[in-house]
Amino acid sequence: MTVAFLVSAIREALRDAADAERAPAMQAYMKSTMPFRGVQVPRVRQITKAAARAHPLLTLGELETAVRTLWDEAAFREERYAASALLAASVGTGRLELVPLYDHLATTGAWWDHVDDLAHRIAELHDAHPIETAAIVRRWSTAPDFWLRRLAIISQLGRKDRLDPDLLAEVIEPNIDDREFFVRKAIGWALREYARVEPEWVRAFVADHPDLSGLSRREALKHL
Repeated sequence: MTVAFLVSAIREALRDAADAERAPAMQAYMKSTMPFRGVQVPRVRQITKAAARAHPLLTLGELETAVRTLWDEAAFREERYAASALLAASVGTGRLELVPLYDHLATTGAWWDHVDDLAHRIAELHDAHPIETAAIVRRWSTAPDFWLRRLAIISQLGRKDRLDPDLLAEVIEPNIDDREFFVRKAIGWALREYARVEPEWVRAFVADHPDLSGLSRREALKHL
C-alpha cells in the first residue's frame, strides 16, 4: 500500500501546486505532447521528497513500482519529473538492477530533459560498479535509439577527475558521424566538461578527430 499512497500523495500535491497560466508556456518550451500542470522542476522535487518522507520506499521493488506507475500512467509531464526524482532515493542509488528501468525511461521519455536527468543516476553507477557500467554505456553508445547514445555520452558528467577518459572516447567515437543534433551536442558537452579537468586531453582528442562536427568541436573548445 505504501506505493499507492506515495503515488497518490505526489499527484495530489502536484495538482494543488498547479499554475494554469504557466503550464502552456512550459509545454511549448519542451515541445511536449503531454500537458503540464505548470509546476517547475525544483518544486516537483520538493513535493516528491516530502511525499517520500511521509511514505518511505523500503525496497527496490517498491521504488521501481512507484517510478513505473508515475511514469507510464502520467497524465502530466510533472508526474514523470517526480518519477525521476524518486530515483535519487538512497534505496536505488548505484543499483544495477535498475538499468532496464533507466533504458525504459530514456527510450520512452525520448527528450533531453528526461535523458539528461537520468545521466546523474548512471554517473552513480559508474562510481558503484565501474566495470559493469562501462559495459552498459558501451552497449548504449551503439544502440539504434539515439537517446540511449546521448545517455552513454553524458553518463560521466560531473565525475571530474573520476572520469574515465578512455571510456569517454569509446562512447563518443561510434557517434562522431551522427548527424543528430542531440548526439552532436552531447559530444561537445561531455568534452567541454572534461576540459575543465584535463584541457590538454580534450585538445588532443579534438585534434585527433578532424571529423567531429562543427557543433561538437565548438562546444568542446568553448572554454579553451
